[in-house]
Amino acid sequence: MSLACNRKPPPPVDPPSARGSEATVSSEVGRDDCGRNQRSEFPSNCARRCLWPGRRRTGPVPADGASRTLSAPAPGTATALLLIYTASGPPRHRRAPRHRQEEPQVRMAGGLVAVLLGALAVSVGVQGLENGLARTPPMGWLAWERFRCNTDCENDPHNCISEQLFMTMADLLVSRGYSSLGYNVVSLDDCWPEHERDEQGRLQADSKRFPSGIPALADYMHQKGLKFGIYEDYGNYTCGGYPGILGHLKTDADTFAEWGVDYVKLDGCYADPKDMDEGYPEFGHLLNVTGRPMVYSCSWPDYQLASGMTPNWTSIIATCNLWRNFDDIQDSWASVASIINYYGDNQDDIAVNAGPGHWNDPDMLIIGNYGLSYEQSKAQMAMWAIFAAPLIMSNDLRSIDAKYEAILQNEDVIAVNQDPLGIQGRRISKANGIEMWTRPISPSRGDEHSYAVAVLSQRTDGTPAAVTLTLKSLGLTSADGYHVTDLFDNYNLGVVRPDDELKLHVTPRASCS
Repeated sequence: MSLACNRKPPPPVDPPSARGSEATVSSEVGRDDCGRNQRSEFPSNCARRCLWPGRRRTGPVPADGASRTLSAPAPGTATALLLIYTASGPPRHRRAPRHRQEEPQVRMAGGLVAVLLGALAVSVGVQGLENGLARTPPMGWLAWERFRCNTDCENDPHNCISEQLFMTMADLLVSRGYSSLGYNVVSLDDCWPEHERDEQGRLQADSKRFPSGIPALADYMHQKGLKFGIYEDYGNYTCGGYPGILGHLKTDADTFAEWGVDYVKLDGCYADPKDMDEGYPEFGHLLNVTGRPMVYSCSWPDYQLASGMTPNWTSIIATCNLWRNFDDIQDSWASVASIINYYGDNQDDIAVNAGPGHWNDPDMLIIGNYGLSYEQSKAQMAMWAIFAAPLIMSNDLRSIDAKYEAILQNEDVIAVNQDPLGIQGRRISKANGIEMWTRPISPSRGDEHSYAVAVLSQRTDGTPAAVTLTLKSLGLTSADGYHVTDLFDNYNLGVVRPDDELKLHVTPRASCS
């Protein structure tokens, strides 16, 4: 899928200025045509907002049509993400918007503001793998980042790679409500098999750590309404030194189908990247001819890029449902930021490759682990939504704090990530450590699409930056204005007109709440 615009891209936002943190908020309270109080102001804890054009405004407006200034009176938290809808009427939200009486503030750290804009046409250009799977980005849980290759079940039975760990995570996906929101894959990563194949050359699970066997584990997932994922490597060995698939491609594809596998992650250690142009498509074909639907997750372009090769994106898109193209994520904001930077710096090469059935994979969500603050966690969730990225968690669901769980379970942010258009967002400006990202989403009206926009702070100084922008500067020109709802804080901002100034205070990326 490619982007084709019928006009120039929206201009960048004004860079951070030296405006002070004290400012007044111009508020006009009335009723919007959805019957809710409207208030032209920004709330505290701004995070993700939903905007759509106003059809009727019954509250007071300036008689001469003059623009207003909507300001944040003081600096504050981190991530703010907005949606602006150009089609008639708002989307259906699962939660009723709240309305605050206190004076609001916009606080965005580590993070973003996102909005949805219209007035750009989008055309479909790239055709991808059509196995009918992964029409929206896959969602689920994967072991690697949090639990690595811990095989010491004697001394660390609570955290070792074992069937009990995966069964427990499956139980929690269901009981804690993750699966009902779309997190429906539980996947093994490295270090699950024996070091040797059996006498028939088939892979076999470690008999001590997976005594019931892989088919029984897959059945356990299926009985809970979940899908089961498995890991292998296009090499002589996996990255952890276990058997790879070279020399056993058909055997392994058939074995995975017999075991009831639904999702296959194929790594690329101990392999020649030049061989991947043939090997990955061959294994993908063998998976498909088994007749069992299996989502195919590839590491193919990552290894080729690291070796200085130019990947054959046409072949990758036609072969894989998702693919890695950058470094493994680590448990730190520096790692998350490096991925965001890569996706921005290389967007002309990679963003156009994403679409229904074929996705760029920036790696796992590490929300709820040790490395990210609360605000940085919101930033990762919001940016992965902008990227149309797979939402594959790697965390400990047994001990995750409720506030991090709430980020992962934000239904409105998930809905943006899962938008059926499947268009990946792009960075449209970068100045003084502040970045603006946009992503087209539905609904659309004619050849106009709604957009998600993220304002991301990469600053490391110790004071919030003041950012001033108008909806008009983002390409939002509807004379009726736009309804705004905060999707993290679930706050109805009311009607914002194209010329209204929005003054935001974005806290530094390294701040913690």
